[in-house]
Amino acid sequence: MRVFAIGDRVSQPQYGAGTVAAANEYHTTIDFDDHGPRTFATPLVKLERSATLAPPRPKAARRRAAPRRAAAALSRT
Repeated sequence: MRVFAIGDRVSQPQYGAGTVAAANEYHTTIDFDDHGPRTFATPLVKLERSATLAPPRPKAARRRAAPRRAAAALSRT
């Protein structure tokens, strides 16, 4: 049984290439490039080291703050 380090690039036959997000002796979580995060039982998962680079992730768009309506509600009373 091999436990990969967080950040290691690996390849799994069904899901392809991904990055190890968390790993311990019981579970390994991999964030796959095309399929998102998946959790596997560490003793059962078949992984190989991968030399592929992780694709760039788009930056999350910042949400605008909701308009403040508390001041308007206070002026009505």
